[in-house]
Amino acid sequence: MQSKAERQCILVFLRYPEIGRVKTRLSADIGDFHSAGLYRCFILDLLSRIKKLKMDLVLYVYPDNSIDKFAAWLGSEYIFAPQQGDDLGQRMRNGFLDTFSGGYERAVLIGSDIPDLPLGIIREAFEALGRGDAVIGPAVDGGYYLIGFRGDAFSREVFQGMRWGTDSVFGETVSVLRRLGIALHVLPEWHDVDRIDDLLSLVERSKGSDFRFSKTMSYIARNMDGFMGDRE
Repeated sequence: MQSKAERQCILVFLRYPEIGRVKTRLSADIGDFHSAGLYRCFILDLLSRIKKLKMDLVLYVYPDNSIDKFAAWLGSEYIFAPQQGDDLGQRMRNGFLDTFSGGYERAVLIGSDIPDLPLGIIREAFEALGRGDAVIGPAVDGGYYLIGFRGDAFSREVFQGMRWGTDSVFGETVSVLRRLGIALHVLPEWHDVDRIDDLLSLVERSKGSDFRFSKTMSYIARNMDGFMGDRE
């Protein structure tokens, strides 16, 4: 049996899908109710995919008092931990620090706005950490959807002073990593779903994939007329 130091861990950052408090940019196009409904599907689909990897998994939830709500919704099979910190950077930094202090050797953190993320990309991330220090997945909007480190190469500086939510986050993060001399592997670009155009792109690229059978696509199919009606 592997020791914890030899195991790998996936960190997933989640917000509780409360109406009016998630996917606010998408809400401007499809309304608060449907944004929350879609985000619930994003979470369920993403977790369903990740479980197939059979790796250790910790769900870091926000707000930090929502653990009981998440446990009641998703069940006791998951390990939940609170996101702690004043901004996203601090919360991600603290998530990695908790993970590595628990004895894990490699960790990858992903967001929850990428319900159709291919498992091959996550596998590639861990394979890269077997050879190098860090890994990052650029999002189409200029941010990143995944970041990972080997424990002995982790840098807190990567999460300091970033302009979170802007299209410069990926570039600034890569610059910091390279300045620090951290051996970095860049993953394929993927798509966050933050706006109605991202949602339409998700629909289009899902037509030829198994994601067309997902909870997200089922929800979209039931409500697409309403989405477009609200947009008009």
